[in-house]
Amino acid sequence: MSGFASRRALLQAGAFVFALSFNTEVAAQPGYVPVLQDGPPLWQNPFGGVFPPVPGSAVPMRQDPSRHLIAGRTWHIADLSNPNLKQWAKDIMKKEIEEIDGGKLQFTPGSSCLPPGVPQFTQSGGPFLIVQAPDKVVIIDESGPVVRHIYLNVPHSPNPKPSWMGEAVGWYEGDTLVVDTIGMNTKTFADRFGTPHTEKLHVVERWRLVEQGLTLRVDLTVEDPDTFYQPWKTYELFRRTGRPLEVEVCAENNANLFDYGTPEDLTPDF
Repeated sequence: MSGFASRRALLQAGAFVFALSFNTEVAAQPGYVPVLQDGPPLWQNPFGGVFPPVPGSAVPMRQDPSRHLIAGRTWHIADLSNPNLKQWAKDIMKKEIEEIDGGKLQFTPGSSCLPPGVPQFTQSGGPFLIVQAPDKVVIIDESGPVVRHIYLNVPHSPNPKPSWMGEAVGWYEGDTLVVDTIGMNTKTFADRFGTPHTEKLHVVERWRLVEQGLTLRVDLTVEDPDTFYQPWKTYELFRRTGRPLEVEVCAENNANLFDYGTPEDLTPDF
């Protein structure tokens, strides 16, 4: 082989290895652990607000087509004709919509500095930092702030006590972090439309890098047999942002600035 040909072969092989190292969608080897946070750039969701539908799945809650949704300017008003939502949940949401039409402002648990729960956690604008350890993954969401703990390679507790963020366990499947969450209380909503749920809510997320590591995709499967007739699927996409993780202070007494109509507990804790 000539020197030119051998150099060309080496260059081609090097280019292949380089491309392979950055193509996070290539099937990973057994025992491989994908690095979801490979540097200072944090992950931010510029598209959060409404869960997108997935072909072949029941449709997530959508905006009422008669009420145009403008981010930051209009309320998330659910389309209650969704056939996958059971009647008791529709009745609660109908009452809430009537109160909003009467002048009440729409608020979420986050309006009172409370955790968003799952799956709504993935709708957070962030940004957030992912910390991977051998026994768990910690996701620190600046907005809130909220810290989520995902324990690796362990089973769920037999009877987890319901909590705001539930009990999350996870494992790696090739290039994907799989997160299984149960044990959530009923104080959160399943989405921005205020869709209620029961303690049977079960969410499975699949976190993986796509587009040569430029995008973090989270595929979700949501089921609650007492709220939805069928499980439904959706996804969220996160992009890299160059700014560092900052401290966001949530002011629980925000009624001093604006009257959001947020319930207040005037009884001191001390």
